[in-house]
Amino acid sequence: MGTSTLKAALFDDRGALCFLNHAKIVSQGYLIDPLQWSSSLKALCSSFPPLDKVDSVVISGNGPTLVPVYGAPQIKDGLLVCETGLARLWNEHRADEESRIVSKLSASFVDASFSLPKALYVYRREPEIYEKTKYFLSSYDYFNYLLTGVPKTIIHAKGSERWYWSEDLLVKLGLDISKFPSFCYPGEFLGSVSSLAEKSLGLKQGTKVYVGAPDFFVSILGTGTVALGRVCDRSGTSEGINLCTAKPLGDDRLMAYRHPIHPYYNVSGFISSSGQALDWAKSTFGLTDSSYDMMYGEMAQAKAGCNKLVFLPYLCGERAPIWDSDARGVFNGLGLDTGRPEMLRAVAEGVCYAVRDVITVMEDLGAEVGELRLSGGPAHSGFLNQLKADITGREVLVPSLTDAELVGDMLIAQTATGHFTSLAEASQNLVTIAHWYVPDPGVKNLYDDLFGVYKATYQKLKTI
Repeated sequence: MGTSTLKAALFDDRGALCFLNHAKIVSQGYLIDPLQWSSSLKALCSSFPPLDKVDSVVISGNGPTLVPVYGAPQIKDGLLVCETGLARLWNEHRADEESRIVSKLSASFVDASFSLPKALYVYRREPEIYEKTKYFLSSYDYFNYLLTGVPKTIIHAKGSERWYWSEDLLVKLGLDISKFPSFCYPGEFLGSVSSLAEKSLGLKQGTKVYVGAPDFFVSILGTGTVALGRVCDRSGTSEGINLCTAKPLGDDRLMAYRHPIHPYYNVSGFISSSGQALDWAKSTFGLTDSSYDMMYGEMAQAKAGCNKLVFLPYLCGERAPIWDSDARGVFNGLGLDTGRPEMLRAVAEGVCYAVRDVITVMEDLGAEVGELRLSGGPAHSGFLNQLKADITGREVLVPSLTDAELVGDMLIAQTATGHFTSLAEASQNLVTIAHWYVPDPGVKNLYDDLFGVYKATYQKLKTI
């Protein structure tokens, strides 16, 4: 489950891709009707070969999306649905006050985009929705519930409850514990496909459903980011930078989760607008009817550094490392020599500066940051990949299959069904690299200087 796309893949028991497809999803800003998900799921399953021989299913998705679920799964007009309220996507930031309340009670920073502040927002400001809600589920929890009728909350690793909730914290906040299903962990057996799901989607009743994970977790596996110093750069509407480290770095500018591979940690920073910023530029500068490749070609017409034009990609606030929901996009350095190619390229460079900003904090805290392993739609562009290598000063590696979330789901299934003894073994055996990009030393000084301008621009403007 992505923000704007639902993807599915069918793999054989050797890990080879047999079939891949996707369906578009249109949100209403930071809200979406889960009925759209059901419609896309139906269309996607109908496009696949017959699914009656499928052995197991694993689902992952964007987080933290929150779905207020009112009732049990049912079939309505041929779709597998539940009665729900509107789902709140990861980019909803209305719960700023609730974020402060949760952060104070938990004695650690919890961003407004996270699930618990959103649920608290519903409790405090939308009491009718809260009373009707039977369960609060994430996007992938909701899909599991549709398939199996089993309500569970997927937590990516034991010891990571601070990013979700605890019973003690729910009680302190006055929330009903029964609305928050018990935790389960990646690779566990969740339940079996129901007769309703078979009737609507074609999956055979009794097909095993194993617990998936948030998108960052499966992307780490699907890019082979399973050794110290490797970075998984997961790009899409937003972007996640995930570093494999031996220990947490202990700084609230970044988040430290348990890594999929024990005993490592995943130190990460999330960028709010990456692919979203590119989409904005494509639309704003009159390229709506053009392909992305055409837009990248026009970017390539501008010189590196865009004649010292710098763009801050904070179009809907920014998460790591500044955590400022009031931050906004800025062009700094417009001149008479600025044309559309320069402005387009500056947007792409701005996204890369944002990636470098997160990496710089990691290094400042003593971490070793090595190669970047990419996943997501933008990873298909050789222009963007080279730009990212040049601006970050890191080698950029692109796996053979850039839909790393789907590969990660497959690796969980392979391990759960006994084909491999561990997630690390599965990832090391089945993830291959197709392309390498090496930084151009000729533009290093230029981008070092402009990264300084990027940082200073935010610092000097943030108070106004």
